[in-house]
Amino acid sequence: MRFMDINLQKKFAAGLSIFSNAVIILLKLIAGFLSGSISIISEAIHSLSDMFASVLTYFSVIRSSEPADKEHPFGHGRYEDMSGFIEGVLIILAAFYIIFEAGKKLLFGQYEDFEPVLGIYVMLFAVVANFAVSSFLFKTAKKSGSIALLADAEHLRTDFFSSFGVLSGLVLIKITGIQILDPIIALLVAALILRAGFSITKTALNNLLDGSLPDKDVELIENIVNEFKSKGVIKYKTIKSRQVGACKDVEMTLIFPSDMTILACHTICDEVEEKLHKEFGNTNVVIHAEPDCKRCARV
Repeated sequence: MRFMDINLQKKFAAGLSIFSNAVIILLKLIAGFLSGSISIISEAIHSLSDMFASVLTYFSVIRSSEPADKEHPFGHGRYEDMSGFIEGVLIILAAFYIIFEAGKKLLFGQYEDFEPVLGIYVMLFAVVANFAVSSFLFKTAKKSGSIALLADAEHLRTDFFSSFGVLSGLVLIKITGIQILDPIIALLVAALILRAGFSITKTALNNLLDGSLPDKDVELIENIVNEFKSKGVIKYKTIKSRQVGACKDVEMTLIFPSDMTILACHTICDEVEEKLHKEFGNTNVVIHAEPDCKRCARV
């Protein structure tokens, strides 16, 4: 029942992100084209990439929440990782487009006077909306372990900071009348977007290529195993880990005394699994038990 509740929360969060992005994009495009501000238009492009990302997240969350089947016996978690990777690429492309447009204005002096008042109101709304929605997405992503929702939350949080930067710049333009600030702000926005895009892409690609969990998680797994030495575990032979969508996969080989019964080994393995589930949440754990026997080790 708890699993179903989490999936419903994930779907609602993804849907809310799509709706908020749609409203913000519309307002930014209207304000940007009416004023001719490249910084506002760059923010609209940024939000548009977030919109595509939110749509990808929504469908990947729906797909990844489906149970394992004959065609996908290990589940559908990779849909979230693939979504996160595509989202990161979209953000990077959006950033390069903004750099191109802002650079053209700076190099060729193609900036012009505009009235920033409308943009100030629109960006203020975007700042408040992005902060509220991204905070909800971060909370849901942490609870569910969804990489797709986390990527979407990172997008919106980046949009929050960039929107705040554009808002501050528009206020400065209104006060000082220095129009060249507009493309400069757009370039700063692009730099912020690039950083987020590369970070998200790196994380998603690591998961797609079955990269290990972060060092702190691996260390925690090792510490948990070591806690059971007093109950009979001699040592661990191997520990493998990876992230698949919202789920962590952990495989390990534990060495037990050669005279310990299968039942005793199985009981300890169950306790190790329970401890890992408690620490990491949605986790698949596979434990192979081996006796501490030189003859068996050679085999």
